[in-house]
Amino acid sequence: MSPTALAPISLSPSVVVFDYGEVISREPSDADRATLVARAGVPAESFWPAYWAHREGLDRGTTPIAAYWKAVARDTGTTWSALDVHELWAIDHRGWLSVDPGTLAVLHALVEGGTRLALLSNAGADFSGWLRHGSFAPLFERVFVSGELELVKPEAAIYEHVIHELAIDPAQLLFVDNRAENVEGARAVGGDGHVFTDAAGLERWLRGLG
Repeated sequence: MSPTALAPISLSPSVVVFDYGEVISREPSDADRATLVARAGVPAESFWPAYWAHREGLDRGTTPIAAYWKAVARDTGTTWSALDVHELWAIDHRGWLSVDPGTLAVLHALVEGGTRLALLSNAGADFSGWLRHGSFAPLFERVFVSGELELVKPEAAIYEHVIHELAIDPAQLLFVDNRAENVEGARAVGGDGHVFTDAAGLERWLRGLG
């Protein structure tokens, strides 16, 4: 069942900048994770530490996809062919392609209220098509992808880039992310933010600002 449409939320002249993963999207399901581990052919307890250990380079755009999976293979004591890597990449990529209806309802309420929106995601450049051309993309004035900028949250430079490109004062930046350190990064450059746990909490925070 779709969520009920929300009353407009007007926060002009602020710009609300959203993270993507686990804010607009849901986290990969247990089934998604199990499929990826099964295809990798290594125990989950060794796979996941290796998967996350090399993610920053992928998100920063300095580690190519094939090199990322080679590093994961090395850490888990296995090898994968180029064909294996294509499959692993596709399974992993699909796991992050989802939407949270509750968050989408909040996004639409902001748009209905005339609030400017942008998206800032720590993600490889391979996600840029989904983020820029998916059904939700027209809600955002700009989309910033770390893998294209070679900058990652919570570094000050990535927020400063967003502020500059949006032509706003730092105090007009309102950043929503599921990771507290990323929200603190926005606050460190003069903005404000909300650590996302669910859409209801996000809506309460936004309406409180209004």
